[in-house]
Amino acid sequence: MRILLSNDDGIHAPGIQVLASALREFAEVQIVAPDHNRSGASNSLTLETPLRTFVYPDGDIAVQMGTPTDCVYLGVNVLMRPKPDIVISGINAGANLGDDVIYSGTVAAAMEGRHLGLPALAVSLDGHQHYNTAAVVTCSLLRALQREPLRTGRILNVNVPDLPLDKIKGIRVTRCGSRYPADKVISQQDPRGHTLYWIGPPGEQFDAGPDTDFAAVEEGYVSVTALHVDLTAHGAQDVVAHWLTKTEVNKEW
Repeated sequence: MRILLSNDDGIHAPGIQVLASALREFAEVQIVAPDHNRSGASNSLTLETPLRTFVYPDGDIAVQMGTPTDCVYLGVNVLMRPKPDIVISGINAGANLGDDVIYSGTVAAAMEGRHLGLPALAVSLDGHQHYNTAAVVTCSLLRALQREPLRTGRILNVNVPDLPLDKIKGIRVTRCGSRYPADKVISQQDPRGHTLYWIGPPGEQFDAGPDTDFAAVEEGYVSVTALHVDLTAHGAQDVVAHWLTKTEVNKEW
């Protein structure tokens, strides 16, 4: 198995290095990752400036000022030859649950892999300690994919509790929960008296029902959620069509 491994925490983050070591026990792994932390970059793609790469002695590749999406795009299309069989993003420091997937560079890297026609996993740890646990879970999922390919056309968003492996209760297939809107902004003044703003923490859990990713991780289970790129609200199509007909908007020009 040939694996393209990326993340949004940066090439030196412990999560990606622990996972690379575990995957290299049975697969060929090429790391292509941002040269620094790009958390929250979502699916952003660099279009107005050129991208440079730096190759480390061990073959890992850092994309200077690159986003997670840039890294996977370059990795699949030019930097890994032959092309990878699968794209893996992670292990992220901190969970990507519920609405987090909208902003997550970790999930975006996997989404780009899927967009480029490859199966993809996004893996996150609900903390900063037990990366080895998340690595073992990821390797187990990959071996299962080798035995029985999963042809869903979706990515798998995997969130692992920050626990020793023997404390993990199992794996649950979940849906994304949701949060209350984030509304905290932290303001400071710089030495010249100008105001600086920091984006605050995410909102508290709103929908954390028993079948959600929030609930699974909180109860000690690995959460596996299938995600897709199509954002069309199919259930609203008829409502919008009826509204347009009723208001006769199309007759106003």
